[in-house]
Amino acid sequence: MKEKFITLTSTAIPLPIENIDTDQIIPARFLKATTREGFGDNLFRDWRYDVAGNPKSDFALNDTRFSGKILVAGKNFGCGSSREHAAWALYDYGFRVIISSFFADIFKNNALNNALLPIQVSDAFLQTTIQQIEKDSTTSLVVDLEKQFVQLGNQQEHFDINPYKKTCMINGYDDIDYLLDLRAEIKEFDLTH
Repeated sequence: MKEKFITLTSTAIPLPIENIDTDQIIPARFLKATTREGFGDNLFRDWRYDVAGNPKSDFALNDTRFSGKILVAGKNFGCGSSREHAAWALYDYGFRVIISSFFADIFKNNALNNALLPIQVSDAFLQTTIQQIEKDSTTSLVVDLEKQFVQLGNQQEHFDINPYKKTCMINGYDDIDYLLDLRAEIKEFDLTH
């Protein structure tokens, strides 16, 4: 069982960079681990730290004004290689939602498989959200997975999600948990056919 996701109200971290690929999210040199834990330490490693390992103060994740469980990123997030470790790193860091105006398909599926909700919004809503967060870092977003909307103040935008993945996230299921939840129906089908 994974963490259930129904609604989330959180502040957010703006990262208005387009075409963020999976090697920027988690560089290949950190892919040696066999478990999902600890990847958050190296999330955006080359953008967060200089060569001596010191935090870069101008990077959003190091800016003490910004915090939260939502990352609001530029268009085409998660492009590049198909590494699932990118979703692991984002989740391990503490993000539960990534908002962008476009996601690479493989990243989107990896995120959903790892209890990380990728929300695709219009370019206009994305820009408004980034500008509002940069202007006021205490701005909260409301994400309602059941009703499939994200809300910023009085602005609301609907998002699409695969119905199966939505069910899994709301119930905290992975694929095995989902099948185990259907045991009674499977047994009934087996007995009647």
